[in-house]
Amino acid sequence: MNVQIAVVSLWAFDVPACAHFYRDVIGLEPVPLHAGERPHFNLNGSYLTIIQGHPAIPPDPEPRFPVVTFSIQDLDSAIERLRFHGVGMPWGVESNASGRWVMFHDPAGNLIELVEWIK
Repeated sequence: MNVQIAVVSLWAFDVPACAHFYRDVIGLEPVPLHAGERPHFNLNGSYLTIIQGHPAIPPDPEPRFPVVTFSIQDLDSAIERLRFHGVGMPWGVESNASGRWVMFHDPAGNLIELVEWIK
């Protein structure tokens, strides 16, 4: 069976603030909306949508594991963009033999990760 993620949904109390974050800070491509639709972002054939509601924030901060991880090609540029927008990265840049990554919280408090794989 060939399986691919179709949609990832993130919950937020302030949907417009999260939509702004993913569009203008992270740089995701918005999908044109019709009146009343939830914000959607194109992830190369899959989609991220922001839904009104309580964010999925774990009660215990450990183990630290993101709600969603985005694979990117240029982590350094992404970090500059996050810093420009005042996004805190409490653990800094982390790495191992397979890649480098940074984690941060979106405006709803969801733990998000950007990863650059080493080829």
